[in-house]
Amino acid sequence: MPGFADSFWSNDYAAGLGVLFGKLQQGVIENRQVLTVARMRAEAEELYGQRLAEIAPAVDKIQGGFGRDDGASVRKAYDGVRTEMEEAAKNHRKIAQNIRDLVVNPFSRWCEAHETRIQDSQEDLQARIKSHDKQSEAVKKLRSNYFNKCRLVEDLEEENKLAFQDPETSPKPKQPIPEIKVEKEPEDDDDEPYEIGDETYGPEQVKAILAHMLGNIKLGETKVPILGLYQNTSAGSDIVEYLQRNMGSSSVSYAERIGQDLITHGFLRLIGNVGNTFANSSKMFYQWRPKAFQVAGVPEKKAISRTFSLPATDGTDSPVGAVSEYLANWNMLNTSRPNESPAERMRREARESDERYKAAVQKLDEMRCALEEAILVHLKFLERCELDRLKAVKTVVLDFSGTISNVIPSLQATVDNMMLYQETVQPLGDLRYLLENYRTGHFAPKVVIYENYYNKVDEQTFGVDLEPRARADRKRVPVIITSLLTYLDHHYPDLEGDEARRGVWLHEVPLAQTHKLRAKVNNGKPPSLDVFAEFDIPTVASLLKLYLLELPDSLVSSHVYEIIRTIYTTPTADTNDAARVSVLQQTLSQLRLTNIATLDACMNHFTRLIDLTSADEDYVAKLATALAPCILRPRTETSLTMEEKHAYRLVRDLFIHKDAIFSELKRMSTLSSSGSVTGNQNRPRAISTDESNRKAHMEERNRALLEKAGGSRSRATSPAPGPRGHRRDKSTGGPETRFPITPSLTSPTSKRQSLGPILPKRTSLEVPDDISMGLSHPADGNLNLGAPASTASPTPADPVAKIESESVLEKRNSLGRSGPAHRARFSEGRRLAQPSTAAGSENTSHGVTLVDAPMDY
Repeated sequence: MPGFADSFWSNDYAAGLGVLFGKLQQGVIENRQVLTVARMRAEAEELYGQRLAEIAPAVDKIQGGFGRDDGASVRKAYDGVRTEMEEAAKNHRKIAQNIRDLVVNPFSRWCEAHETRIQDSQEDLQARIKSHDKQSEAVKKLRSNYFNKCRLVEDLEEENKLAFQDPETSPKPKQPIPEIKVEKEPEDDDDEPYEIGDETYGPEQVKAILAHMLGNIKLGETKVPILGLYQNTSAGSDIVEYLQRNMGSSSVSYAERIGQDLITHGFLRLIGNVGNTFANSSKMFYQWRPKAFQVAGVPEKKAISRTFSLPATDGTDSPVGAVSEYLANWNMLNTSRPNESPAERMRREARESDERYKAAVQKLDEMRCALEEAILVHLKFLERCELDRLKAVKTVVLDFSGTISNVIPSLQATVDNMMLYQETVQPLGDLRYLLENYRTGHFAPKVVIYENYYNKVDEQTFGVDLEPRARADRKRVPVIITSLLTYLDHHYPDLEGDEARRGVWLHEVPLAQTHKLRAKVNNGKPPSLDVFAEFDIPTVASLLKLYLLELPDSLVSSHVYEIIRTIYTTPTADTNDAARVSVLQQTLSQLRLTNIATLDACMNHFTRLIDLTSADEDYVAKLATALAPCILRPRTETSLTMEEKHAYRLVRDLFIHKDAIFSELKRMSTLSSSGSVTGNQNRPRAISTDESNRKAHMEERNRALLEKAGGSRSRATSPAPGPRGHRRDKSTGGPETRFPITPSLTSPTSKRQSLGPILPKRTSLEVPDDISMGLSHPADGNLNLGAPASTASPTPADPVAKIESESVLEKRNSLGRSGPAHRARFSEGRRLAQPSTAAGSENTSHGVTLVDAPMDY
């Protein structure tokens, strides 16, 4: 049964905790209701006892009755009834006192303490979440400021490059521009279409657009020092927000392009700054020119006439153009860098904003880790509190019934009913009901990473997308994963028995301990094995699961989640394994090569662990359950997806059919590699909206304009495809080089073609020493999707058959083998290589050369 620690998480942390505290506050109210019932029952019993005690004195006041008959039988009956009345009064008063002593007083004190505990936890978590959200907003502002500074630096560099070009290389038009020579009638200007963004609009459309913009964008007054007050102004951020909401702008950069076109057509202009560049900023204001009001047919709000000490330029209503040069040379502040040029100042500000942004992201990451640790501790504490509350209610009902049953046997029927009610209280069942109906999501940390303007990921490991991380490591599988798997393989023999080795992946490691190891290796560099040695093996395994959980997308992308759902909800999915495996192969082939390679490396590690430790079905099910959220997660977790077992079934199929699935994926990647050599690129790519390559694109565009203007092109236009979201380079070799196989040595004269060593069959988790055996770990490049041609075998006989024939594993206790043929020596948890016993031992067995070659660029 899942607990609180794995059930009340959400993207913003507050939503899931809000649901939980809502239910806990409901429990506090339920305690008050139970306490009110007990208190009012005690008051009723007390009042009833008082009324019974008043019967005897009231009867004794009547004179001349039974007091005159000492021996009458009727007198004895009367005295018996009178005595029973007094005893009944005593019994009811005793019931009232017992209810107060055993139920009301102790339970009221416990309820107050329980309510205080819940309130303290809620206030502590709310304060932490508020601080985290405040820091997150600060990171967003610093990121926007940093990107704007970088954009201004790039614009300045482009302006300097175009302003100080060599006259020989500058474009020289052969003829004057025709539009300058041809005089157009004034009325024809109104009929010309306007090019705004990527669309072309007619005059009527532009009129309607401008009218709608002037009616919906906030217009106001902006005061500029020295220059005065401007009318009909709007902030750049307000204009961008309108364009994104009403004109289908998918990104901020496209909205800025539209705003720049509005400036070019004379509808807007920048005020208070030198230049006329449009930017998404709440600090930059733009004035709507009279032309915009004329075209839109909207009356313009006239400004109050003011007298300026400087003359205004002709054709404008403000002196910006006249004093721009004066303001550019006027140093308003006495800066500490008097000899600093504007370009140097802008670069310095960009560097300073980068450092502030990077420091804020690091602080946010530390606050997020601390918040998650605190949430985990509080959730476990609150789970115990809620279970104790349910047990306390059960005890209260039992004590409440006992106070009555011990005093008045005549109320046994009522007591039996109350005992029946308390028997129906099931604390664990109520807790399960709360989890099943109100849980909001599994533990899925959302990492806020430092986004470098130039797309560099050299200083961070966790939270970075898998493909950029692998590209930075120049590997198909990120170095952090191969290092973790290699370290675990080398240290499995240090554990006592196969049960301890299997328990590594099921041990519940404290999140604070995992975060401590994460902080030591989250620097974008290959981790050192000495760092792992400071922690126990379950913590290292927990770090791998945390790394997979912190990826922006799951290892098997959420884009194929619906396909996986369809595969396992098909009626024939449980009966026809071959058809299901075939569909899984086609589905997984849609993933990126880095994802496939990483998935293959992980599955190879887990299947070897299962085989070599002789794991039973119960352990395999628990392992698949623990790994399911690391391998496949839906894009948005809902109450429906939390109950689905598709990720678990996918992991089980990967365990059982690993060789069949990944051998087909290798074959598909081989075919795609050979197709890329012939230039067959049929895989569509989405147009990227990333501005990280903006500078390179502008330089390429300028070179094309220069070539076109100078007429110096000597070859036809390259038929290269259009812009692509990301680049997938082809392998340097043919299909035979994708999976290098060591050919079998059938005769002493046959020559060994593979560069890899001869790999003996491994039948345990004992890891041979890397230096003595000359081998790399199977996880490091297990799926050799990008090996250079020089490392491949020239005879691609049958990669899948070769791998399967040479990777047969024998199930046994990994430390229980005896005999000279399999005896191994260990030194500090590593298996030492044994000397060769025969001269021809080289021909006994041959393995697969596992190469993790650097990526091709």
